[in-house]
Amino acid sequence: MRLMLMGTRGVPAQYGGFETAVEEIGSRLASRNHDVTVYCRNPGQTIKRYKDMHLVNLPALRRRSLETLSHTFLSAMHAIVTPGKTDVILLFNSANIVAMPFLRLRRAPIIVHLDGLESRRDKWGRLGKRYYAWSERIAARRADAVIADSQALVEIYRANYGIEPAFIAYGAPVRERGYMSERLMELGLGTDNFHLVVARFEPENRVREAVSAYVAADARMPLVVVGGAPYADAYVASIQEVAAGANVHMLGPVYDQELLDALYANCSSYAHGHTVGGTNPSLLRAMGAGAVCLASDVVFNREVLGEDGIYWRDAEELTRRYEWVERNSEAWTAIQQRNQTRIASMYSWDAMTDKVEDLLRAVRASAGFKTSRR
Repeated sequence: MRLMLMGTRGVPAQYGGFETAVEEIGSRLASRNHDVTVYCRNPGQTIKRYKDMHLVNLPALRRRSLETLSHTFLSAMHAIVTPGKTDVILLFNSANIVAMPFLRLRRAPIIVHLDGLESRRDKWGRLGKRYYAWSERIAARRADAVIADSQALVEIYRANYGIEPAFIAYGAPVRERGYMSERLMELGLGTDNFHLVVARFEPENRVREAVSAYVAADARMPLVVVGGAPYADAYVASIQEVAAGANVHMLGPVYDQELLDALYANCSSYAHGHTVGGTNPSLLRAMGAGAVCLASDVVFNREVLGEDGIYWRDAEELTRRYEWVERNSEAWTAIQQRNQTRIASMYSWDAMTDKVEDLLRAVRASAGFKTSRR
């Protein structure tokens, strides 16, 4: 099949879950002899081919409310004038649904990959939340198929919009404990002697709560915080203020994937504060590396972690979780092994690619294919 993937920052993956999914699934589809084109907005990027995928690098307006939409609009215009037939367009993020009328000129079915519950994110103002709620509703009605990355999100769309999205989660590799531990020497860290947070700095990801909980804890191990956010200077500053003077290492965004793998595979605990994003690739990656996961007590995280999650509802409860980890190292091994087994059996990238490929074929096979409705 000839496929177009658009609506993300593209590849190489340097930012979030969508980009990771595009790289992991797109490259696997390309290895299976599909022709994969990925639209990218990585500033300064000039490469036109990556892991057998064709890359189209286009600009975007560098403003939070317009960056995604402006880039997707340019991508749609490029797609319209691209010669040849397109079999399926995979459009990430329901906000990009405004490009659908233009993309229909390609006469190709369109699959929309949802991005959790964007309409519930506090980073968007009142109008932004209303727009996302509208775009989610339109995606449910107009797309040829919809992908949800968690079963909980499937149930929400079933209840709210009367459709049955395809459930296709993300994947993660399984890494041995201690993997690439030599990379941590540059940070003064070793195996099982630090706590970890990896997240985009947004209120819904509760990074500030994770840091404040650590600062309040009777903890001897340092906390390592990886992440940042464009357009969120005030929130980033508030996290830095909480961390000031404490044994907290603020690394900022880390794009070195080998170093990230080393952090996941050597931490004593991984605190995951995400609340609205569906299945999160960072959580899966931590599980695959055998981390003990301290997760916000929400349905999305319980779906992924099951009985092996150590859950928290507020910073005070997370403080106790940090202290439990430091005092109960004998309990780590069994939890670490079960997390890795769960990833291997339920969240492999190869299995997720199989599901995407099956959906692509089903959509292409029937011009009248629609997401099933009540």
